[in-house]
Amino acid sequence: MSGPQCCSNPPLLNPNAGAGHVEKLAGLDSYVAGSSNSNLTVILISDVFGYEAPNLRKIADKVAAAGYYVVVPDFFFGDPYNPENADRPLPVWLKDHGTDKGFEAAKSTVEALKSKGVSAIGAAGFCWGAKVVVELAKSRLIQADVLLHPSFVSVDDIKGFDIPTAILGAEIDKMSPPELVKQFEQVLTAKPGVDSFVKIFPKVSHGWTVRYKNEDPIAVKAAEEAHQDLLNWFAKHLK
Repeated sequence: MSGPQCCSNPPLLNPNAGAGHVEKLAGLDSYVAGSSNSNLTVILISDVFGYEAPNLRKIADKVAAAGYYVVVPDFFFGDPYNPENADRPLPVWLKDHGTDKGFEAAKSTVEALKSKGVSAIGAAGFCWGAKVVVELAKSRLIQADVLLHPSFVSVDDIKGFDIPTAILGAEIDKMSPPELVKQFEQVLTAKPGVDSFVKIFPKVSHGWTVRYKNEDPIAVKAAEEAHQDLLNWFAKHLK
């Protein structure tokens, strides 16, 4: 389930990336952007490389510019996956950082935001983060969600919730191959009264929305299209 594809193109982490800043929320370091006076919040949940990835923070800034308060928590407690650490391959790292632990931490983040008076919360998850978003959706802790090239998400997961859901998949993806994404779509479209949007992007690979290379114009264009789809979804369903 956790093959090399989920870790290709690792980002060069930068704790100072982005126009926002880092503060504590629910005991977690979190990158925040946008106006804290906004009562609409979007939580972005990272892939295994964590919240210091510059492209992820760039997405956060883009969402904040659309009028949302954006929170990107460090659900790995300062210990993102490091592909150069041969002593700790991904399956070993995942034992310390399972999506179940991410979900428990995310619940605290949601509670902290609600205590600040936030009226609606959306969440978007990338790879590993998509599974955490699914658990938030099942628990009805969020009002809308976007899953970007999800990892560890099953058809039963998709059956388990009924909030407006967008799924952005890649044509080249062993974690969520197009056949599986199409099954997700069948489940979603069969739900009465639940709005959904499913799109498979051609010629891109798992992780493309957040681990694109800035010098590759085709990759950038595909990533930006996905970011716009994310923004459109929240504009429609987070009010």
